[in-house]
Amino acid sequence: MSLTNPPSGASAPSGARTQGLKRSVQAAFDDPNDRGIGKGYQTKVRIIDKYKIIGFISSGTYGRVYKAIGRQGQTGEFAIKKFKPDKEGEQIQYTGISQSAVREMALCSELSNPNVIRLVEIILEDKCIFMVFEYAEHDLLQIIHHHTQNPRHHIPPATVKSIMFQLLNGCQYLHANWVLHRDLKPANIMVTSTGQVKIGDLGLARLFHKPLHSLYSGDKVVVTIWYRAPELLLGSRHYTPAIDMWAIGCIFAELLSLRPIFKGEEAKMDSKKTVPFQRNQMQKIVDIMGLPTKERWPYLTSMHEYSALGTLQAPMMAHHHHGGGGHHRNSHAAATAASTSHLEKWYYSTIGAHSSTSAPSSSTSLASLGAEGYKLLAGLLEYDPEKRLTAQQALQHPFFSTGDKVSNNCFEGLKTSYPQRRVSQDDNDIRTSSLPGTKRSGLPDDSLVRPVKRVKEG
Repeated sequence: MSLTNPPSGASAPSGARTQGLKRSVQAAFDDPNDRGIGKGYQTKVRIIDKYKIIGFISSGTYGRVYKAIGRQGQTGEFAIKKFKPDKEGEQIQYTGISQSAVREMALCSELSNPNVIRLVEIILEDKCIFMVFEYAEHDLLQIIHHHTQNPRHHIPPATVKSIMFQLLNGCQYLHANWVLHRDLKPANIMVTSTGQVKIGDLGLARLFHKPLHSLYSGDKVVVTIWYRAPELLLGSRHYTPAIDMWAIGCIFAELLSLRPIFKGEEAKMDSKKTVPFQRNQMQKIVDIMGLPTKERWPYLTSMHEYSALGTLQAPMMAHHHHGGGGHHRNSHAAATAASTSHLEKWYYSTIGAHSSTSAPSSSTSLASLGAEGYKLLAGLLEYDPEKRLTAQQALQHPFFSTGDKVSNNCFEGLKTSYPQRRVSQDDNDIRTSSLPGTKRSGLPDDSLVRPVKRVKEG
C-alpha cells in the first residue's frame, strides 16, 4: 500500500518520488494536527517547569525518587520516580526502556484504588522517564523502625488492624484485576499523613491472566528474600496470587513483633546465573512452621527443590521428643514432631498472652487481638498455596469484625505522631549508591534540578 497518492499523468522520476515521500513523512511529523496540539496533549514538557524538586527521598534498582511540589497550580505534594539510563563507565548507553519500567507504567496508568498509590502522570524528557505519583509521608518500614526506638513499644492493635485491612483491600483490588505485585514488603507499603495505606512500587508487578510462558521463565527471582513464599523457595515453575498473601502474612507478623519473622540470608546466583536453593531462608521458615509434609501440601513432591528439604534441620523443639517403644515408633514420632508448627506459640509469646484461653486484655494491648489474630496469621502463612487465604477471604475474616470497628485512618486515636520522611538536600556524594533492598541510602541526583558537567576523573 502506497503512503502517498501518485501524481496524475506521467510518472515522476524515481528520485523525485523518493524525495516527495520523505517530505510527506516529515510533514506528517511536523503537522501540529498529527501531534495532538490543541487536543489536550502537551509536547516537550520539562519536569522542572511543572514541578519544583524539594529533595531526594530514596533510590532503588531502577532509579531514584524525589519529593516535589507543583509549579502550575497542582495541589499537594508529589513523589517523582526517575528511571536511570543504562551506564557503561563514563559513557551513557541508551538501550531503551526496561521491562520493569514498561510494566510499571502500563499497570499504574490503569489502576485506581484508594489503597494503591496513584500515578499522576508520566513525562519523557531527554530519553529519561519520570513517573509522578501522589506523595505519601510514611511507609511501614519507617513506622516499624520508629516503634523499635527506646523505649521499644508495640504498634497499637487498632493501628495494626487498620493497616492490615487496607493492605488486604489494595491487594484484593490488584488480584481481582489480574495483577501480581511480587514484591510486597514494609518498605513498599506507603502510608499518607491521614493514615491511608497505599501499596506502592509496582516495578516487579505483572499481569497473570493467560501468560504466554510460565511466570518463572520471565523472572526467575521475585519477592525480597524475607517475604518470599515457600513455593518460590522450592523452585515452583508457576505460581499464583498466593505468593503475595504469604508476604502479607510476613508483614502482619512484623507489625506484631517489630522484626522480620523469617530473617534469612540470601544465597547469591553464581556466574552462570543459576538460581541457588535458599537453604538458610527455608530453614528460618521451618524453625517456626515445622517441615512441610505431603499431607499438609499434596503438590510438595512436584516442587523442583523438593529433594533439598532433606538437607534442612528439624525445628529445635522437635529434637526434644521423648522416645520409647521401638525404632519405628521413634522415627514416626520424630517425623511428627519435625512437622509440627510452632507458629501459635510464637504468636502468643509475641502478643504477650500465654494462650488462646488467656483472660481478655485491654484494647491497647496486643493481646486484645486474641485467637482471631492467630487464625488470620496462620491462614496467611499456610504452606500449601491452594489452602492459603485469598485477599477476599482474609478481608472477611472474623479478625476484622470482632472488637472495635476498623478505621480507614490507621492513625486514628494515636496520641503520638510519626516522624516525617527524611528528604535529603545534600548533593556532595552524588555517586553514593543504595544498599540492596533497603531503599534508604543514596543521595540526590542533581540532574533533576540543574544540569551537571560530567568531569572525567584523572
